[in-house]
This record gives sequence, structure tokens and C-alpha cells, in this order.
Amino acid sequence: MLLEASSLVLVAVMNNLRDLEIARLLGWYRIPLRTAPKVVAVDYLAFYQTQVFGSEGSCIQYVAAVRGNELTTRAELLRDEPDHPNAREEYYKIQIGPLESLPHPILAEKWRRITFLYTIGEYLLSAQTVNDLVVQSEERQTLWQALRERASQANNGESMLRYSKSPASALPEFDVDPHLVALLLGIRESGGEF
Repeated sequence: MLLEASSLVLVAVMNNLRDLEIARLLGWYRIPLRTAPKVVAVDYLAFYQTQVFGSEGSCIQYVAAVRGNELTTRAELLRDEPDHPNAREEYYKIQIGPLESLPHPILAEKWRRITFLYTIGEYLLSAQTVNDLVVQSEERQTLWQALRERASQANNGESMLRYSKSPASALPEFDVDPHLVALLLGIRESGGEF
């Protein structure tokens, strides 16, 4: 695994077996544009498997390098579902490398409803629980700066299809109080309940 300590990682939800097989066999993952995080141009995706996976659920077991992304429709991604109610909705198709198993699963413990979470490689490799993935206040500025740089690349002539649905100006400067960010994201400091 080439995951580096400074790698930008997006934890994404894997809520059905079919999507895991698509990721494993076809090398892509989909995110609806309307619910996508502001920046999808990350180095890696880590997959939080929901309880649908039974004994292998409520944890993160796999990570994959991101190779690129594009904007398309659900109908183009899942051609066997042309009449699906969301068939015309726009989705990010995130191209990924092979799924790699983490050295040990990262357990959800109290976190059961996860949408998207940004973290860094160092945290992913050492985490025991999902709570351990939350970037601490002293390193949050570095994470925000990395996200802003990725988003600003889209404004500097690079294809919007490779980056977020929102320009860098949509991301706040990091003079936002870290406690306010934690409150908005539903994060409590270590030892707190969610």
C-alpha cells in the first residue's frame, strides 16, 4: 500500500454488496452530485461498510487509490436500471485502483450513521475506531489547506470534472473556530458521545 501519512483520504459509505463488487471488479465508486462532499479530488477512498455487510459491517476494511473522476448520470453508470427514479441524476464516477485491505478493520463503535469524512493517511493507518480518523484541532488547518488547494486547482484551468462541484471559494478560510466546525459536523472531542 502506497498510502502516505499526508495522503488526503475521503471516507465514503458502502451501503450495498453490489457497490462493493463494482468497486472490486470494475474499479469505480459513485457519489450522487446532490449529496457529494465539496471536494472529491482526493488521493484515496476508504470505504465504511454499513450493517448490510453483517459481521463485516460497521467498519472500514478497504481503501483504494483514486485515479480520477468524471461527472455522468446514474443511467450511464448502471445501464441495467434505465427506469430507476434517479436515472437522470448526475453522479460522480470515481475511478479507483484495486481495493486493498487495511491491516485491521477500523470499527465504528458509536458512529453508525456516516456520510463522508475527510482524514489523512497517518490517521487511517493508525486508527482503531472511526473516532480516531477525526483530524485533531492542531492538524485541522493542514487538512483544510489541502482541501482548498484541491478545490482551487479546478479554478485554475483544470477540468471541473476532476474536482468538486463547488469552487474553492465555497470552502471557508480556516479562521473558522475549530469547535464550531466540530459542532457542525457532530464531532465531540475525544471521549465524548456522538
